[in-house]
Amino acid sequence: MTNELGFIDLMRTIATDPAARGLNDDAAVITIGGETLIITHDMMVESVHWLQYCEPADVAWKLVASNLSDLAAKGARPIGVMLGYMLSDDDWDRSFADGLRAALAHYDVLLLGGDTVKSLGRMDARSIGMTAMGIATCDPVPSRSGAQAGDALYVTGTLGDAKAGYDLVCKGQGGAVFLRDAFTRPAALIVQGGLLAPVVNAMMDVSDGLLLDASRMAAASGLAVSIDISLIPLSAEYISIYGDNQESRMTASSWGDDYQLLFAAADGTELLVPVTKVGVFTNGNGLTLMDQNGALDLPTTLGFVHR
Repeated sequence: MTNELGFIDLMRTIATDPAARGLNDDAAVITIGGETLIITHDMMVESVHWLQYCEPADVAWKLVASNLSDLAAKGARPIGVMLGYMLSDDDWDRSFADGLRAALAHYDVLLLGGDTVKSLGRMDARSIGMTAMGIATCDPVPSRSGAQAGDALYVTGTLGDAKAGYDLVCKGQGGAVFLRDAFTRPAALIVQGGLLAPVVNAMMDVSDGLLLDASRMAAASGLAVSIDISLIPLSAEYISIYGDNQESRMTASSWGDDYQLLFAAADGTELLVPVTKVGVFTNGNGLTLMDQNGALDLPTTLGFVHR
């Protein structure tokens, strides 16, 4: 069976228009007249991106946020979405619609259309997709591939909170609402992306794990990246559950679903958003990890990949 990376390589032979950015980015960038349109598409699958006992309204919220997060990483202003939806039972569908309405209202984004299907198999996992569209707010539009040797690697917010929220949901525990929401109702950092886009050299969101996404940015930019695990920002809520040690920091850096913004900028650039410097780009290739005591071995898994 073809894995995710293998299939993307197949698609690169088809997606040859410059707007596709070589499929090395999370969105297409199309200039039409005097505007630059940003288009992205994300899918979510039951038992992969959400748990069977998650609230349908939360599933809708996460679908919206994950798509808008890709627009945020381009500094785009969202204008609308289109939904691809697999019909389920009436209660599930109505709860999903309630969550979709709330999420779109929160981000002031329009539902413009889409498509619905019904599976013939009763046991099939639900699969839902969304296309989000936005207008660029700066030129050039940030990509993954613009990092320069000597740039610092920065990340917004804290990492690992979605992992903690996932564990709480799996165990049916209460705990911090902040952590549960990090997994079930993540935030798309539209405002932060708009402020950062004009001054960064490269930017993407952290959807598959900081280590994997940083290595992707470095590879797309033809560079190496070094990350100091001891600098990874952790929330007090995360630390209260997992502690503050090398293992917990590796977990927070590789689990994904955080939807923070990860970007490269010249060291000393004035940034209008609270961020943490976690690494540096250099000539070469590959990912290097370290902490205050020196170099570290790479973990077996850098982040989430569909296999």
